[in-house]
Amino acid sequence: MATNILGIGQSALTAAQVGLNTTGHNIANASTPGYSRQVVVQGAALSQNFGYGFMGQGTEISTVKRVYNEYLGVQVQTAQATKSGLDTYYTQMQQIDNLLADTTAGLSPALQDFFNGVQEVASNPSLVPARQAALSSAESLAARFQSMAGRLQEMEQGVNSQMISSVGAINTYAQQIASLNDAIGKAQRASGQPPNDLLDQRDQLMVDLNKEIKATVVKQGDGDYNIFIGNGHPLVVGSKASTIMNVASPTNPEKIEVGYQAADGSTVVIGESGFVGGKLGGLIEFRSKSLEQAQNALGRVAIGLASSFNAQHQLGFDLNGVAGGAFFNVAAPVVNASGLNLGTATLSASISDANALTTSDYHLSYDGSNYTLTRLSDKTTTTFAGFPQTVDGVDLNLAGPIVAGDAFLIRPTNAGASEIEVAITDTAKIAAAAVTGAPGDNRNALALGALQTANTLGNGTITYQGAYAHLVSQVGNKTRELEVTSSASGKLLTEAKLALQAESGVNLDEEATNLLRYQQAYQAAAKVMQIAGEMFDMLLTLGG
Repeated sequence: MATNILGIGQSALTAAQVGLNTTGHNIANASTPGYSRQVVVQGAALSQNFGYGFMGQGTEISTVKRVYNEYLGVQVQTAQATKSGLDTYYTQMQQIDNLLADTTAGLSPALQDFFNGVQEVASNPSLVPARQAALSSAESLAARFQSMAGRLQEMEQGVNSQMISSVGAINTYAQQIASLNDAIGKAQRASGQPPNDLLDQRDQLMVDLNKEIKATVVKQGDGDYNIFIGNGHPLVVGSKASTIMNVASPTNPEKIEVGYQAADGSTVVIGESGFVGGKLGGLIEFRSKSLEQAQNALGRVAIGLASSFNAQHQLGFDLNGVAGGAFFNVAAPVVNASGLNLGTATLSASISDANALTTSDYHLSYDGSNYTLTRLSDKTTTTFAGFPQTVDGVDLNLAGPIVAGDAFLIRPTNAGASEIEVAITDTAKIAAAAVTGAPGDNRNALALGALQTANTLGNGTITYQGAYAHLVSQVGNKTRELEVTSSASGKLLTEAKLALQAESGVNLDEEATNLLRYQQAYQAAAKVMQIAGEMFDMLLTLGG
């Protein structure tokens, strides 16, 4: 019986010690990110029949489990991906908003100064100082276009740099999660018990991964996490992690996209629509939905102004009685053939009607019989069998052999702002007159000045200033929208974290109470063992 009491005391002592260790571990990790509170699961040991009844054999520890709610954990991960994506988008949009809306460095004051210079020529058509002022204001306007386009280009390069960094972080997290899958599986198979701290580390890595990209977890029967991103691309399967990589866009070498290596060794580009949430998703969405649109919209204003001003200028005559030439150099559309093309066909594009230009890019593909031109802003498609073609003010022509699957990207207005230049340097060449040999004639200068308020863009629906104001308004509204939604998503993330913390987090007051409880249990168990020892010694004495 003394031996039985000793065993009971020992089991109680062990249970109290495990409880103290677990409580201490909780206290030590109260501030550890991703740590889940652990609790001891114990029960009564199997009793033994002594004839006169069943006697208890003490207690036994079945496991030490972590208190974790997978449903709440997934909510945190999802909210984190949404918050990170919106924060990234908002931060980038603020840069464009600040650039375009600047009352001193924006385009509006430069436009006003330019037409003030034109009006000065109209008032004094034969005076050289007035003509020089108009030429200087034109140079300033072109420089303003170029400066703003350069700033937007810097933002695009910044997006590329951040995407490279984000892809690197995603790959690192994927490798770590795959390694933890392996370690967790080995630990569970060896002991039959859950390795709680490793499980916490893996779940925290999932939160960190969702800061970079929205990731979906499919938990396997053996406890492994299979992770998918984008449109179902497997990032982690068991203990193996696939690698995503940064690749140049097939149709735009200056644009970074994300791809992966296929089984045949080829690189497959993951479409932009496949990335939602997280830093990477926010960057891609900002670039495709806002940055490129801003570049194109600014370029359209530059091309529309230069083209319509040139057309009117060429109707007049300069101080030498010569018909006016081009006042501005107008940027041509940018056309890129896909690097995957098998044919050698070349696509040429030119602007025939600046009034009909949109702010969209276009994708041309060939299926072996017909060509499909897709306006990327709204996915409107036009199908035709041959060339030449004119779409939205852009003339297209194709030369050379083409193969099914070949594709081209057409960007009609993208370079408009960066490449606009004043084409004349001689003030005498400003064509202010409407007829030859009339130095005081200002009729063409008046017509040039009237272009400021004429609806020369959007198929005759909007002015230069109106088109720019529309761009500023769009950017401003989107920025405010992102500010509101980002704030709201932040609250949802906080609530999700609080809900998970309420269930899984360490409560130091509760742990302090547990510490005292286990301490008392330990002391009581030690007393049981002491008494059992004294009884055993007494039995030995009696036996002697």
